[in-house]
Amino acid sequence: MKPRLSTHRNSAMTLFEVGILVAVVMILVIVFLPQIAQPRRSSKIGCVNNLKQVGLAYKIWAGDNGDVYPMGISVTNGGSMEMVATGDVRQTYLVMSNEMSTPKILYCPDDRDRTPTRSFVGLANSNISYFASADMTNDVNPQMITIGDSHFEVGGKPVKAGLNSFWTNDPVTWSPTAGHLKSGNIGLADGSVQSTTSASLQFYFQQTGLATNRLAIP
Repeated sequence: MKPRLSTHRNSAMTLFEVGILVAVVMILVIVFLPQIAQPRRSSKIGCVNNLKQVGLAYKIWAGDNGDVYPMGISVTNGGSMEMVATGDVRQTYLVMSNEMSTPKILYCPDDRDRTPTRSFVGLANSNISYFASADMTNDVNPQMITIGDSHFEVGGKPVKAGLNSFWTNDPVTWSPTAGHLKSGNIGLADGSVQSTTSASLQFYFQQTGLATNRLAIP
């Protein structure tokens, strides 16, 4: 009996075909990897835009209140002086609610510990990602820090909710595990927003001209 010859090709890939497959995969990685990383870049841009809007709200509010920010005006006169001095950052943003389009701008897209809200009614610290300076009462010194991401450390220890006071020369660094990871954003009295590393963050605190810094952390 004669052996039957199979007409089917061996299903194993040749070395040439393997090479083609590897090349195609590498091309796909090169094309799509930047797009995969894009959301994180977009979230940083979103955070910067949020801080710019809040900074503008400060200026508009001050324009209607003798060029003084909420932190420089008593609660009885519509400001947040006494509240921010206790570390209540929420009150400062509430008094500026008419100057802000939505409370969603108080939330950083990279903040995994908090959630955004659509209404100022019931606004809580869990909806706020940004600190407020208790010392920032006007824009006379354009280098004063007004607002910024809350995920930073002083002397290697994460700041806690409430009023945090520290010497200007104390080592200040961004958290390596939270927020933007070893980087962050701060808003200055001149209305600008600075994206900083830990080294430049220390520089900006030293530029305030203050011996100590008091920040209300949500």
